[in-house]
Amino acid sequence: MENLKSWQQSPQHWCITGKEQSNLKQSMILEESVNLDALNKYLKHLEDKYAEIKQLMSKKYVPVQRKAELEEEMIVKLKRRDVAESLNKELRFHHQRLHIISYALTSWVKSDKSSSFQDFVEQIEKTKDLHGDLSIGEELCDEDPGKAKEAEILLYYIERFNELISLGEYEKAACFAATSPRRILQNIGTVNKFKAVGKIKGKPFPLLLFFEAMFSTSNAYRRPINAELTLEGIKCGLSEKRLDLVINWVTQERLTFSEAAADVICDYGEQHAHSKAKCLALAQVIYSECGLNNKAVLCLCKQGQIHEAMEYIQQFKDFTSDDLMQLIQLCPHYELIQCLTNEWNGKPPLLSFGLAILHLFSVDMKKVGIKLLQEINQGGKDAIEHLMINDLFCCLGRWQEVANICLQNGFDRLYNDIMSILRSQAGVTEISQEDDTVNLMQHVFW
Repeated sequence: MENLKSWQQSPQHWCITGKEQSNLKQSMILEESVNLDALNKYLKHLEDKYAEIKQLMSKKYVPVQRKAELEEEMIVKLKRRDVAESLNKELRFHHQRLHIISYALTSWVKSDKSSSFQDFVEQIEKTKDLHGDLSIGEELCDEDPGKAKEAEILLYYIERFNELISLGEYEKAACFAATSPRRILQNIGTVNKFKAVGKIKGKPFPLLLFFEAMFSTSNAYRRPINAELTLEGIKCGLSEKRLDLVINWVTQERLTFSEAAADVICDYGEQHAHSKAKCLALAQVIYSECGLNNKAVLCLCKQGQIHEAMEYIQQFKDFTSDDLMQLIQLCPHYELIQCLTNEWNGKPPLLSFGLAILHLFSVDMKKVGIKLLQEINQGGKDAIEHLMINDLFCCLGRWQEVANICLQNGFDRLYNDIMSILRSQAGVTEISQEDDTVNLMQHVFW
């Protein structure tokens, strides 16, 4: 009776299923339900059932950490599968080519050999029947059951990603999307999902986590990350003031550069003076990669690297006079103008000093023009004469305009020096303002 009382007072023995309760009612009559032996027998049955369920649980269920390990293993195996698929595709192509050559060789041996074997192969490739055979072979390959399995895996990745987002596991979701097969989750749609999440107090920005994970795996793929995602990633990194990340992405990872991406970096440098030099250097790399030579040279000039800019201009000979005029307008450094209007490494000047002065005054950059005139005025008459004689682009009428500008801005001595040099040239007489067709160096060639 004591065993019966203790069994009745033990709560875990009463937690049985509805099915067990039904079996109890069916297998025990009223007299047995109060019989100690019958109850002990049924207790033994429940204990055996409990041990069996416990054993099954240890086999059917695994810790949640094991799931993460399995996911990592699956990612590795998916990458191996991608490599194997690529190799398989290449081998199938070679197989088809060998099939064509084998068929052509057999036919050529049986023919009268009136044409060369190479011509015979080309003729075979153009025949309608053979093209039909190849297309049938490709269709058979397309029916590969492995493609159906691949579709299931892709669907799993999409569903799993959405599940992680809904659970708030943003770091896992970012890594999951970055390593998705065939980059199915590396798109603007995924970016918009992370943007919708926004920032979470006390936690890393989910969108930045996604770009960090995606860019860090870019070298594992044949094709670089497209320009749209590259631009979004750079914007995200700079919005979080992570210029260090952007520098690493641009210099180390496989990205697709664009003018817009470099412009964003330049704008960031203008807003953050302490980072301007780094931003200009980084933007110059992107502009150069995109073939935007004008902007690349401008970045070098803004960094004060005038000699490097001149070497760049000499290397890419597609700079026009208008390009160079725009350059000095955007970056009016005296050293730059001096380098452009003088010989460089034994090569003639790229720009006329006289025309540069006239251009600066015409675009409301009078202060820069006056500074240049002051520098020239300090050099004396000999420096001015050397400059004028070596200027092959500025005609006599234009130099008279320069002289008038000097007079209007208080450079009387410079005005007199220019006019004196013009009058002292052999065969040169006073010319009216309307005649701008005579070149200062014309006498040299007669």
